[in-house]
Amino acid sequence: MSKLKENSPAPQFSTTDQDGSLVKLEDFRGKKVILYFYPKDDTPGCTKEACAFRDAFAEFKSKNTIILGVSPDNEKSHTKFIEKFTLPFQLLCDTGKTIAKDYEVWVEKSMYGRKYMGVERSTFLIDENGILVAILRKVKPEPHVEELLKLV
Repeated sequence: MSKLKENSPAPQFSTTDQDGSLVKLEDFRGKKVILYFYPKDDTPGCTKEACAFRDAFAEFKSKNTIILGVSPDNEKSHTKFIEKFTLPFQLLCDTGKTIAKDYEVWVEKSMYGRKYMGVERSTFLIDENGILVAILRKVKPEPHVEELLKLV
């Protein structure tokens, strides 16, 4: 049973981005935050998702909304991903999976009958006061960006 509920405070975090800069959720008070979790940089589904956010970036920005991508990848991997696809938003490093666990997206997965732990593609919309407005789990890489544009 999930402990995270809509209309409750979003779990706080502190980590580094692709440049090694410290990033905390509280840094974005006064803005809406799309916190999206994805399994791995530069893989087909994750690239589609990142590029969909990139393509809608100006529209989100006009709605006072920040986009933050989170994966277990490190700074170097994030930097290469950003440069390759001209991503205009920060990618956060969660190498210890702490944020993924706090947001309950570090889960058991299964592929070809093999079970393993990994990131469940999920997106969280957090309002200007740090409250979870929407929790979208097991999202498809591209279509949920359109859904989010309607929510912000």
